[in-house]
Amino acid sequence: MNPLNPRRRLVTAEQRNPPPPSPGDGPPPPTGYLADDATPPATLRLQLNALQALARQTFAVRLTTLTIGTPFAMANTTNGPPTHAVLIAAVLGITVSYAMLRDWYRFAPRLLAHPTLMALDLLFGAVLLLTASPASPLAYATVCTPLLSGLLYGWRGAGVLTGLQLAVLLTVHRAWEHRPGAGANTLLIAGVCVAAGIIGVTLRNLMFRFGTATQALSEATSRLAVAEAVESERARLARDLHDSVAKTLHGLALAADALATSADHPTPDPAHLRQQAGLVASAARRAAAESRDLLTDLRRHTDLTAPAPPTDLTAELTARAKDFESRTSIPTHVTHPGEEPPPLPPETTHHLLAITSEALENIHRHAHATTAEVSLTTTPDTLHLTIKDDGVGLPPTFTLEEAQRSGHFGLLGMAERAARTNATLHLRTTAPGTEVTLTLPLPACDPPPLTPRQEAAHA
Repeated sequence: MNPLNPRRRLVTAEQRNPPPPSPGDGPPPPTGYLADDATPPATLRLQLNALQALARQTFAVRLTTLTIGTPFAMANTTNGPPTHAVLIAAVLGITVSYAMLRDWYRFAPRLLAHPTLMALDLLFGAVLLLTASPASPLAYATVCTPLLSGLLYGWRGAGVLTGLQLAVLLTVHRAWEHRPGAGANTLLIAGVCVAAGIIGVTLRNLMFRFGTATQALSEATSRLAVAEAVESERARLARDLHDSVAKTLHGLALAADALATSADHPTPDPAHLRQQAGLVASAARRAAAESRDLLTDLRRHTDLTAPAPPTDLTAELTARAKDFESRTSIPTHVTHPGEEPPPLPPETTHHLLAITSEALENIHRHAHATTAEVSLTTTPDTLHLTIKDDGVGLPPTFTLEEAQRSGHFGLLGMAERAARTNATLHLRTTAPGTEVTLTLPLPACDPPPLTPRQEAAHA
C-alpha cells in the first residue's frame, strides 16, 4: 500500500497499531503525545499532495546541506578508517536523500512503516557532524530530521527523533567545545531543531484538520444537493400526476357516479346507460394511457442516454385543442400568426404543453366559458403562448399563494413549470374571461449567411 499516493489513504505508524476500542460508545481519545494529534481523514488527496511536497522539499534541503558539508567533514579526518567511515556515511546519507527525492512513492511507505529508518539516517548525519563542527553547513542538515519526523509521525515521532538529534548535538558539542563559538552554534541549532519539530507536527495537524473540515463541508453539500434533487423530483411528480392521472381519475369518478345514478332510475334508458358506460370506459383507458406516458417519462429521466423524441409544438397544441373540444364541447381555436417556433428542448416543450392543458382544463372546470382560444406568436427573441376564454374570470384579489392555500395546485404547477423554463407567467382577467400568457425568451441564433448579391451590396 502506498500511504502518500494521492489515490490511497495515508497510513501512519500510529494508525497501524490503533488502541483497543473501549466498551463505551466509541474509542477513547488519544492520550500522551497523541492528545493533540490530528487523525487523517479517509479521503485527503489535496492534503496528501501538500504533505508529500513538504517532505520531498525537506529531503532536497537535506541533500543540499549534506553535499555542501561533506568536504568540511573530510577535511577534519585523518587518513585511514576515520576517512572511510566519513566517506561511507556521506555516500549513504546523500544516496538516501536523493532516493527519497527521486522515488518518493516507492520508498515513502517503508519510511512511514519503519520510523527506525529515520533514526538510521540520523546516525549517518551524526558521524559526519562529529568530524565537522557545529559551525559547519552540516549542522543545518540536522534541522531536517525533526521537521520530517513531525510531518510524517506526529508528536510521538517528533519527540523521539528530536530527542535523539539533541543527544547527537550534545555529543558534538563535547567533541568541539574547545573551538570558539561552538557552544553558541550548538545552542542555536538545538533551538532550531526543537522549533522545526513543533512546526512539522503543527503543519501536519493543520493539514489533516483542514482536510476533515473540507470533507465534512463536501458531504454536507452533497446531502443538500441530494435533498434538493429529491424535492425537485417530488415537485415534478406532483405536477405530472395533477396534470394527468389525477384529473382523469376525477372525471372517471364523476362518470361512474352518473352511471350509478342512471342505473338507479326506475325506468333506466339502455341507450343512456350505454353512453354512460362508454364514458367510464373511455376515462379508464385515458387514465391507463396517461399512466403509461408518465412511466415512460420517468424511464426517460432515469436513462439519460435515451434521447427524447422531437416534438412539433404547433401540431401538439392543435391536437390538444381538438381533444379538449371533443371532450368538453367547448369550441377551441388555435391561431399561429407569424413564423414557426424554433426547435425547443424536449423538456421545455413538455412544460409548455402541460401549461396549455392545465389552462384549458381550468376553463372547463371553473370559467363557465363558451369558447376558448390558444395563440402562439414567435418573434426573433421571444415566444408568446396565450390561452384565453370568455368565462367569468378570476377573483380580483386572487394570487398564487391563495391558490396554494385553497388547494388549487394546478395554478401553482403552471407557475413552477414556467420557472423551470425561465419563462414569465401572467394571469389576468379580461372583459370577459381570463387570459393566461407565457413569455419565453429564445436563445440568440446566428444570422443566416449573406447571399452573393447581399455581399456585393454591402461591399
